[in-house]
Amino acid sequence: MSFITTDDGTRIFYKDWGPKNAQPIVFHHGWPLSSDDWDAQMLFFLAQGYRVIAHDRRGHGRSSQVSDGHDMDHYAADAAAVAEHLDLRNAVHVGHSTGGGEVARYVARHGAGRVAKAVLIGAVPPIMLKTDANPGGLPIEVFDGIRAAVAANRAQFFRDFPSGPFYGFNRDGAKVDAGVIDNWWRQGMSGSAKAHYEGIKAFSETDFTQDLQAMDVPTLVLHGDDDQVVPIADSALLTIKLLRHGTLKVYPGYPHGMCTTHADVINADLLAFIRG
Repeated sequence: MSFITTDDGTRIFYKDWGPKNAQPIVFHHGWPLSSDDWDAQMLFFLAQGYRVIAHDRRGHGRSSQVSDGHDMDHYAADAAAVAEHLDLRNAVHVGHSTGGGEVARYVARHGAGRVAKAVLIGAVPPIMLKTDANPGGLPIEVFDGIRAAVAANRAQFFRDFPSGPFYGFNRDGAKVDAGVIDNWWRQGMSGSAKAHYEGIKAFSETDFTQDLQAMDVPTLVLHGDDDQVVPIADSALLTIKLLRHGTLKVYPGYPHGMCTTHADVINADLLAFIRG
């Protein structure tokens, strides 16, 4: 397996598939998953001739279960360490959910000269938490509830979450995919409880406003209008107003986990954007 070691001694696992001289596409996963959540995208783009890269965030998947650094600054710096180690240039960075926040901070702070385009999918920016400056956000009690569930019985919560709102399997008429739920649970339980607990603050309370304003590359924003995890009104619809070179596409009825439930549609739209 491939790892890099960051300046603070954290071992970050990464995958690097495809021709080394092809344009790289870098995938940033959501909470509390791993790079395996991008299987449908990585195999698709590998078949299209691209170089595909994805890493496990610190404390997630196969990366070190370190005690510290479970915040967006460290997440972005770890992504930068992978990009520098592989000397990735002209790269397209694609982030889902928490990974979308990671992409925004990475591009704004570390991406100069390395990034061609960015994609934010069901992403947490600008900020999820309800504040005086962000009255449409979710109240702190929502995130306190997630913290309590992780602390009390992470294994059960990691069954309930994908069985319900993450993939929209709680909607009337939804076709429930047990394998998808099991895979979500498998990825989540491979990570660190401490990283997952502290990562809730990172994805909910980080303000990405300045990061979005600083992004100077073409950025595609994709969001399902039935996203029950990151509601579209306080995320994508605000993000697009802050981007200098942003394009928004909304998917009627699609859930938060649409990269899995509707991989064929999402992959085709990603390909059109990357080639465009």
